[in-house]
Amino acid sequence: MTGPLRPVFSEGQVLAAADLSATVEYARGLSGRHARHLHDWGIAEGLALVTEPRTDPVTGARHVEVSVSAGYAVDGTGRELVLTEPVVLRESDFEEVNGASSAQDAQDEPYPVFLAAVDREPAAPPRPDSCGGTGARTRVEESYQILFGRLGDELLVDGQRPPAIGAAPADPPVRWLVLLGYVHWTDGHFGGVATRARGVPVRFAGVRADTVSAQSGALTLRTGTAVQEGRPAIVLSGGDQPSLVFGLYQGSGTVAPLMTVAANGNLTIEGSFSGRMPVGSTLVTSGTATDGMLLPLPAGITAEQVADGRALVHVHLTPRVSPAREESVLHVPAEATVDADLRVRCRARLYDPLNAPGEVVERPGAVDFLVVAAVPATNGGG
Repeated sequence: MTGPLRPVFSEGQVLAAADLSATVEYARGLSGRHARHLHDWGIAEGLALVTEPRTDPVTGARHVEVSVSAGYAVDGTGRELVLTEPVVLRESDFEEVNGASSAQDAQDEPYPVFLAAVDREPAAPPRPDSCGGTGARTRVEESYQILFGRLGDELLVDGQRPPAIGAAPADPPVRWLVLLGYVHWTDGHFGGVATRARGVPVRFAGVRADTVSAQSGALTLRTGTAVQEGRPAIVLSGGDQPSLVFGLYQGSGTVAPLMTVAANGNLTIEGSFSGRMPVGSTLVTSGTATDGMLLPLPAGITAEQVADGRALVHVHLTPRVSPAREESVLHVPAEATVDADLRVRCRARLYDPLNAPGEVVERPGAVDFLVVAAVPATNGGG
C-alpha cells in the first residue's frame, strides 16, 4: 500500500502531460479528502427551491414556476457542486421521469429533486497546439445535473456510501445524489415545494470536530447564518468573567440572557424552572377542600406522571367539624374519601336531640387534605 503521490520537479526536466495532470489530481485528491473526512456532505450555501406564481394560458389554472437558486454543495465523495446562477426546472423533465398519468394519480404528492455532479466539455473550442494541429481539449467543466426522482427515491440518499479513504473525488459514471427538496405536482404543473417529506429532510453541510476554539475569547452557536432578532443563541465567554449564556438575539445584535451559568457554578434563569423529580424524593401540598372538589397535585407533578406510574400519590384527609349554630347540635363526619381522579367525597350528619328528636340531616362537608407525591426508588434504576 502506498500513500498519495505528490509530483516533484527538477531543473531541466521535460514536463509531459501526465506530470501536469498529476499536479492537478494531487490537489483534487487533497481537497476531496479534506471535504469528505473533516466535513459532512450537503448544501453549504443557497440551492433552495424557489417558486414564482404563474397562470396556465390555456386553462387559466394557477401554478408555480420552480427554480433552483445559485449556491454551493459538497457531495459525499468530496466533490464540489457549484451553481453560479438560478436554474429553472422544466416540467417536461419531471413528466419524463414520473409520467404525466402517474403523477396525476398521486396529486400533490412531494417528489424529490436531486443535484449530482457531471463532467462536460466546455463551450469554448479546444485550443490549437503549438504545431498548428487541432489538439486535444485542455479543460473539463465540472458541471452538474438536476434530476427528478420518483416517490420514495429520497430514501436512496442515506444508502450512498463514500469512497475509500485515499480516493480522489469521484468522476462519472459514479453519481452522488444531493437532495435539494421536493416539488408538488398538480393538474400538469408544479404546485409548490417542500424541504421535508416522508421523514427525509434536505441535508446541509456540517463539520466534524472534537474541539472548536475561538480566537476572540467568545464562541457563539446560533440557528441561522445571519443574526436575527428573536432567534436563540448560545454564547461561551472567557476572559475575566467566564460564563455560558443561552438567550435570544435582540435588535442590536446582542444576546439577551435567558439562562446563565457563571464560572462558580451559579445558575441564573429569567423564567420558571421545572424538571424531573430525582428518585426517592417527595413533594407535598396541603389545604382545605369541600365535597366535589379535585385535590391539587404538588407543584412539579403532572397527571401524566401519576397515570404512567412515574409518581405515586398518597392522600390523607381529616374531616373538619363545623361549629354548630346551637350548642345542642351534634356534627358527625359520615364520609371522607377521594377517588382515583382525586375528587373529594365528604358528607357530614347533623343531629339535634333537643329541637328535632330523631331527625338526622346529611350535608356536604369539608376536609383538611395532605397530598404527598413520591418517585419510587425502582424508577430509573435507583
